Amino acid sequence: MSKLALFKLEDYLSTREFRAPYMLCASDLETHSMQEILAMADDECRQIWDYLALDYTEPYGMPLLLEQVAQIYGNDIDADNLLSFAGAEEGIYCACHALLEAGDHAIVVTPCYQSLESIPASLCDVTQIELDHSDGWQLDIDRIAAAIKPQTKLLLINYPHNPTGAMLSHAQQHQLIELARKHNLWLFSDEVYRYLELDPDHRLPTIASLYEKGLSLGVMSKAFGLPGLRVGWIACQDRDLLLAMSNVKHYLSICNSAPSEVLALIALRNKDHILDRNLAIMHHNIALLDDFFDDYRDLLEWVRPTGGCTGFVRLKSSQPAYDFSEELLAAKGVVTLPNSVYDYAGNHFRIGFGRKNMPEALAQMRAFIEARNA
Repeated sequence: MSKLALFKLEDYLSTREFRAPYMLCASDLETHSMQEILAMADDECRQIWDYLALDYTEPYGMPLLLEQVAQIYGNDIDADNLLSFAGAEEGIYCACHALLEAGDHAIVVTPCYQSLESIPASLCDVTQIELDHSDGWQLDIDRIAAAIKPQTKLLLINYPHNPTGAMLSHAQQHQLIELARKHNLWLFSDEVYRYLELDPDHRLPTIASLYEKGLSLGVMSKAFGLPGLRVGWIACQDRDLLLAMSNVKHYLSICNSAPSEVLALIALRNKDHILDRNLAIMHHNIALLDDFFDDYRDLLEWVRPTGGCTGFVRLKSSQPAYDFSEELLAAKGVVTLPNSVYDYAGNHFRIGFGRKNMPEALAQMRAFIEARNA
């Protein structure tokens, strides 16, 4: 076991995100206030909230909340197939520590949220399967098959994909599951952007509901726009693995925040209302981005996302994307996320289009480019 690497993405954002007026690289959706969430509460939730004792909570999660989460997964997953976490990050950590040890091998699709690569790499050998802009960010499953070794235990994927906005087809998802089943692999699927498909017909079933060795990661932070709750979960048909992850969790958060669990329950009981609003924001913003990239097609290029609220933009100049991002921040107070924080070799930066003030941030980027061209 090795020391965890510097978390480049979080290190980069920690000195910029809360000081700059515009987060054009946000990976979450527009949030809600406490007042707005509580206004959605039904009588049962309001009663629970008003008389909530601030005790320790159940390590697996609030039973009512787990029952509500289980509705996302269909008949193959019930509340006993779920384990809650203090955010998605803790879930990734617990899953990897429960599954991997020295001598194992894991495969991860990159670029990705760094935890999906760095945590496995701190425990065992890891092979990265890197997506490519020139291929439209599409996953080459044959490359995954070729990377499998006798000691391979875990495959980690993230769809809808952050940062590119790419998605798997139904056929590709089926191929991945059959590949994992053939080689007896655990398949960890980061599904935190599920429900943010720009075309709902492209929405995939959850891996946990399809595959007996599948793990599906969910969270309140992204699609639901409630990162301040710090509530996430993993769904899995293997309850022995859930127990092993729970034992790792005992060394971390132990349990979730009691108020956060109630607020998450209220939000999930109003899931359709929240998602409808968030998708409307996304559709409005991506239409603006379509025009923006058409106007500056000599400088910027992206593969239009099909799911999630982020895209990975290629800078078509010789200037490094890191320098471009830093100049934009200094001149206009707009934060983007350069490819260097992903250890990705291309000349890209991430943008997000899930927040209401994205048009203002985009206007500032337009002014920045126009001033450079003057």
